[in-house]
Amino acid sequence: MARIAVFAVVLALLTWFLHRRVVRATGMPTRWARLTDTALVLLAVLTLIGMGSGEVFATSWARPVGFLGWVWLASWLYLIPGLLIIGVCAGVNRLVHRRREEPEVDPAKRRTLQLATAAVTVAALGTAAYGVYEASNPKVSRIRVPLARLPEGFNGYRIALITDLHVGPARGVDFTRKVVEIVNSQNVDLIAIGGDLVDGTVAKVAPDLGPLADLHAPDGIFGVSGNHEFYADDGGKWLDVWETLGITTLRNSRASIERGGDTIDIVGIHDYTSPAPYEPDLTAALNGHDPNTFALLLAHEPRQALEASEMGIDLQLSGHTHGGQMWPLRYLVPLQQPSVQGLDTIGNTVLYTTRGAGAWGPPVRVGAPPEITVLELVREN
Repeated sequence: MARIAVFAVVLALLTWFLHRRVVRATGMPTRWARLTDTALVLLAVLTLIGMGSGEVFATSWARPVGFLGWVWLASWLYLIPGLLIIGVCAGVNRLVHRRREEPEVDPAKRRTLQLATAAVTVAALGTAAYGVYEASNPKVSRIRVPLARLPEGFNGYRIALITDLHVGPARGVDFTRKVVEIVNSQNVDLIAIGGDLVDGTVAKVAPDLGPLADLHAPDGIFGVSGNHEFYADDGGKWLDVWETLGITTLRNSRASIERGGDTIDIVGIHDYTSPAPYEPDLTAALNGHDPNTFALLLAHEPRQALEASEMGIDLQLSGHTHGGQMWPLRYLVPLQQPSVQGLDTIGNTVLYTTRGAGAWGPPVRVGAPPEITVLELVREN
């Protein structure tokens, strides 16, 4: 609840900023000013409801009304910088007029300010609307992964990687079902779940994961926690929910898969930032592992590959980054992670980072389309 209170203060301040830049600065007529201010306040309330959906508020009523608030919040990524630029230009223009001792009120310049503000607003809202469409249609990415130590029995082995559904605040059971249907249609050998399936509490959001029980693969479904499993509830409780849906959760542990007389180990650790008593422990996960056996690691964050390389992991599958989710945020990801998306090599470990199937916060993606990845493991010649 404290986090929602902080969000409420931030929303109030930013809404006041939008009032100043959109209503006051443009000299909007009184009638339109009142309508715009009413819309700004209403959208702020809807945004607050969206933020609390699945954690403070029941999704049954908060998700539908909060969805619009989330989309409004996404538009701010483009709207606020655009308005700031306009404000700076207008400020410079005023200083020039004062220095020249010219009248500051110029109808032509005021009209230019109004048109520029309208253009930025329409562009920001249009981009957010497009992002809703882009985020609602996860597609299958098929990736061929050459691996030097892959056993012959696993040559051509196919794994579906699912991460970052983030159901709860803006997405529900229908989105989970869509993802499940896509994955099942691929007829893979194994399904890997890389965390961040939810945003919310077990009590309010667990039913939205129900369709995961319909996932099927000959060699099973394995999953590890992400950071968001721990934000609103106890991550261990969330993993217990996954177990009831037929997912084998790897909690700093491993399992073995056999095929054609060969064996690989599926290793899983908790997220990099998991709180006690769920800290990631790769040493414990590898306890009893034969170093000569191929090891595939499920770890939510790409930066966990730095340790994985030192510990002899052959392949790591991760998510977390969303590929930046909304341009230009992708350029900030390398400040924290060694990979934004796709195949990389970290030391001796091959790393695949998926953009994920869902979206965190706003159900919006721009320039980073959602994906469900099907990886084909092949022996490197």
